[in-house]
Amino acid sequence: MLAFFIFLAVTPATGKPGDGLRTWGRFNRLPYPGDKAFLYDTFPKGFIWAVGTAAYPVEGAFAKDGKGLSIWDTFTRGGTRKTCGDVGSDSYHNVDADIRAIQQLGVSHYRFSLSWPRMFPNGTRGSYNELGTNYYRTLIKRLKKINVQPVVTLYHWDLPEHLQQTLGGWANPQLVDIFKDYADFCFQTFGDDVKFWVTIDNPFVVAQHGYGTGVVAPGIKNDPDLRFRVGHNLLKAHAAAWHIYDRHYRPRQQGKVSMALASHWIKPSRTRLESLQECQCSLDHVLGWFARPLFTDGDYPTCMKARLGSRLPSFTQEEKEWVKGTADFFALSHGATLSFQLINDSVKFDQHEDLDLRMLLYWIYAEYDKPPIFVVQSGWYVLGNTKTKDPKQMFYLKSFIAETLKSIIIDRVNVIGYTAWSLIDGYEWYREYGIRRGLYYVSFNTPDMKREPKTSAIFYKNVIQKNGFPELPENRPVQGVFPCDFAWGVSANSVQVETTPTQFADPHVYLWNVSNNGELIKLDGLIAPPLNRATHCADYASIRQQVDEIKQVGVSHFHFSLNWSAVVPTGDVANPNTTLLGYYRCFTRQLLQANVTPVVTLLHYTPKHSSLPAPLANTTNKWLSSEIPEAFANYARLCYRELGDYVKMWITLNEPNDKEVSYQEGHQMLLAHARAWHVYDLEFRHSQGGQVSLVLHMNWVEPAFSFSREDVEPAKRVLHFTISWFAEPIFGSGDYPLEMRSWLRQLNSLELPVFNEKDKKLVKGTYDFFAISHFSTDLVTHAKEDSYTYTARLEVQYMVDTTWIMSPRPVVPWGLRKALNWVKEHYGDVPVYVMANGVQEDPSRFKDSLRVYYLYNYINEALKAYILDGVNLKGYFVYALNDQRDPKFGLYGQVHEEVIVKASLPNYRNLIRHNGFPVQGAAPQQCPAAPQACWGCHVLVKGPMVGFLTLVGSGVLITLGLIIYYTSKRHKELY
Repeated sequence: MLAFFIFLAVTPATGKPGDGLRTWGRFNRLPYPGDKAFLYDTFPKGFIWAVGTAAYPVEGAFAKDGKGLSIWDTFTRGGTRKTCGDVGSDSYHNVDADIRAIQQLGVSHYRFSLSWPRMFPNGTRGSYNELGTNYYRTLIKRLKKINVQPVVTLYHWDLPEHLQQTLGGWANPQLVDIFKDYADFCFQTFGDDVKFWVTIDNPFVVAQHGYGTGVVAPGIKNDPDLRFRVGHNLLKAHAAAWHIYDRHYRPRQQGKVSMALASHWIKPSRTRLESLQECQCSLDHVLGWFARPLFTDGDYPTCMKARLGSRLPSFTQEEKEWVKGTADFFALSHGATLSFQLINDSVKFDQHEDLDLRMLLYWIYAEYDKPPIFVVQSGWYVLGNTKTKDPKQMFYLKSFIAETLKSIIIDRVNVIGYTAWSLIDGYEWYREYGIRRGLYYVSFNTPDMKREPKTSAIFYKNVIQKNGFPELPENRPVQGVFPCDFAWGVSANSVQVETTPTQFADPHVYLWNVSNNGELIKLDGLIAPPLNRATHCADYASIRQQVDEIKQVGVSHFHFSLNWSAVVPTGDVANPNTTLLGYYRCFTRQLLQANVTPVVTLLHYTPKHSSLPAPLANTTNKWLSSEIPEAFANYARLCYRELGDYVKMWITLNEPNDKEVSYQEGHQMLLAHARAWHVYDLEFRHSQGGQVSLVLHMNWVEPAFSFSREDVEPAKRVLHFTISWFAEPIFGSGDYPLEMRSWLRQLNSLELPVFNEKDKKLVKGTYDFFAISHFSTDLVTHAKEDSYTYTARLEVQYMVDTTWIMSPRPVVPWGLRKALNWVKEHYGDVPVYVMANGVQEDPSRFKDSLRVYYLYNYINEALKAYILDGVNLKGYFVYALNDQRDPKFGLYGQVHEEVIVKASLPNYRNLIRHNGFPVQGAAPQQCPAAPQACWGCHVLVKGPMVGFLTLVGSGVLITLGLIIYYTSKRHKELY
């Protein structure tokens, strides 16, 4: 089970109207982000896994074997519509293919709808069509043969056209008895083999958009109140069918009957009670319109009656009793049919629509007294030109199933089944062929309408086989500790610099009011004489404050960046900013005194803010200038010389592999890094004993379909173009990766520069460790779906798993482990440091629970890489120290001048103190005591004679002190 995942007891629902109002408050109180984390668990035994279709989109054969016209056959031939569903997916002639698809999925139930005009061409029993009825007999027989139970819908929007033309369709109360007779025939004909019946699908769409807005058939929109009369008749028709079944068929057939109700979800625009009440009213106008009469008291929601008044028909007391309780389970339809498409602003009441299936399930649970809920339709859609690779559909499906699982396991909602929609592509109602919703791709242009499983079908099949998402060993936290010499650090892009000492800078004279309140009282007119002494490191209050903050974290290392343009403003290293260098010297020295090892970056590359010295930054091409590598090497030499006594870990370039960097610029950066590394290696390593490398930005790249080679290759390609681009010349062959050059050659691109043999030798091997900054994980697929997130050059589509926590980038802890393993796989046992790892969070959240969760889980994944995978991991640095320097990433927050310790800081300090996640009850890790800082020891190394004289002098002073002390004491004793 996930770390930090907290199960909260569910407040028992009483089922009183309006109890759903507490849903929003309940979910706001759930622990964040633990409650948003993916839940690895399985569904209850006997859970219903289903897939579904509707007659008109898939059957075709619109005029074959005596079938009558439906309102959709007529509706699609009018207006501006370009196509119609005469053929659909031709399921009428492809029963075998549909059965094969159902069997391949491994579902236990198949939901389909009967075409009323196929069996009763004019809508009444007198027009009975045997051939049309036999089609459904055959389908049900074939389903039973493969042990799949039918879930049968009597009416899924395709009313016989004759009833619309002669009676006005559902606007006429006569349809109640006509539908009752139709239902009676279906129960009698098919009921022995059917245990789940749905009378009417989505009455809201039928009433609101069939007889209100005219968006769907029959397309009537001339009477604003007609929709409510239609809804009234639909409820009565359903109740009539339910009573027929209950009275005549239930005792023998033992089936269950309900009405499929669809709903959106809605979230308050403000936290005020009024907004919550508007949300409740919005759901009442869509779902409650039909659910309250069925599940509560046989009447419409109070909110609807108050706002609509006489526009809303009323039930007599006898009708209320007759309608109430006519549902054996709550059949819920959720997804693309309604959400964000057929919900207009008139029923949102200025609140925000959302796709939260879990909250909707809980609202139903609370509002309608814990009914058993069968999700009879759920899914999303892809564009009509999408073929078998449907990543968006797959991840929406994953999200909806995961929310259903949480609803069952955490919220204790009684969800009995889930239906993925739909089995195959078809004619999608008013969207025509513009979208596809099937798990199976249908080639509409081929004579046999061939069905091919999409990626979503393979995914759904796997979920069914495992009955959910069982926890795997790699999902569980690991216990253990890092090595004793593990580097625990914190990173910052920069440090606060003050070039004028703030200590002893005030020349005024003060009187200390000791006897009263202890205040300092300034004496006007008195100025102290100037202090004629050199500046000391202790004079900088900012250094002391920052070092104290770093010490409080408990880290052994601190990583920060210098500013090239500030250190050498003229570009000439012969004229550096000596004051700034002195400040940095003091800062690193004070860190060492605090037992914190400084890790210093020479240049943190940021595309928007050039930190090149002015003469170099003013050139047209900046990094393309041939002078840059040598200038950078000279700058590095200056820093090594001035700071190298205190800095033993250097980063030449931080994140030079930015996506904004051109290949030519990157080439120059590689040469600059190499020259700077060689300067240290040849001139300073022997005397200073430090290490030098660079930091690469390395978010992990995961194939959207890990079981598809077509997606694995794009993921590898992105890694080659983002990581290997810099890593391979340095840590590998000395040249760019072959895959990178080969791909660009295919594109007829000559942009990638060529290393000559001299430069290959210069660059290759210029490292002492492999350092990465890692923050998140990207999903990629080769199937183009969204031009905004598609990278044409690499032919990859970036996307997001909708079950991931977002802030705003995805929080995917296992991505760090995979990144570390990638380094090991490509470059062997190289020492690796995670030089920056952190998450953005609202800076006003000092109880930064997301960062606590993030650090715990990412560090645990790093431990897995070390313990389980054998990655030579040497250190981990959290990013960042404070919000002031690195907004939204800090362990420290700030309000005005006050520094606030966030909750994540003591949590991180605790992990450091335990050196990881020690096994409970195990003996403590035995590590040698860390050596205390000796900031003056370099003096002994550089000048032995000076060191010797210093020691002798210290000994003489101590001896004299002792002599004076004892002489004085003896003198007192004599008296």
